[in-house]
Amino acid sequence: MFKKEVLAIIPARGGSKSIPYKNIYPILGKPLLAYTIEAARKSRLINRVIVSTDDTKIAAVAKKYGAEVPFMRPAELGQDHTPDLPVFQHALSWLKKHQNYKPDFIVHLWPTSPLRKPEDIDEAIRLFKKHPKADSLRSVMIAPETPFKMWKIDKGPHLFPILAKEYPSLFSKNQKIHPSTLPRQILPKIYMQTGYLAVIRYGTIMKKNSMCGKNIIPFLHDPDVYTELDSYRDLAHTEYTLKKYYKN
Repeated sequence: MFKKEVLAIIPARGGSKSIPYKNIYPILGKPLLAYTIEAARKSRLINRVIVSTDDTKIAAVAKKYGAEVPFMRPAELGQDHTPDLPVFQHALSWLKKHQNYKPDFIVHLWPTSPLRKPEDIDEAIRLFKKHPKADSLRSVMIAPETPFKMWKIDKGPHLFPILAKEYPSLFSKNQKIHPSTLPRQILPKIYMQTGYLAVIRYGTIMKKNSMCGKNIIPFLHDPDVYTELDSYRDLAHTEYTLKKYYKN
């Protein structure tokens, strides 16, 4: 039996610059935020679904689709460069103070990634429970662009491979073939984090002052059902991915 108290927090501020009111932008006739709320509510292991927002319009949409909005986020926590940590600490502190509520796990769900399988949420929570020493779990997928072909420009005029220090043997002067010229398929696999989901221990956020901690469990998910809406140029891909998924 799963006895952990699991809280889903969906952060959705109102001050998006790339797309005004991006979090409730209509996608296939439904506000963007609604997709994430519905996936969270279909989870078998999430006990509560809360939206943290500083905007009354977003709060109204969140409530319409079944999420709780027990508080309004302070305006200073809804700025362009506000990190996740103080937003989550505010939410958890408010719940502890006003409702004496303290979850074991917090599931971080980004509303800008509308396509998310409820069964993946539950699988991630179960996986995290199996690792009591882990601080968090983070969704990842194989990076579509390998960083072995990426460079940085230092103080001098020359390019410098960004992974040269991490993989000295590959970038050794004795190597006849430079990694940047090799096929991606034979290079080491590198994983990139995604906005699909994260599962975080309460103490990681409130005691370690971190959204991830040091011990992070990877959760690999299907890249074909992943889309992220950050700007208008992402609209076509987001709509295409949603149509494809719901058609099946």
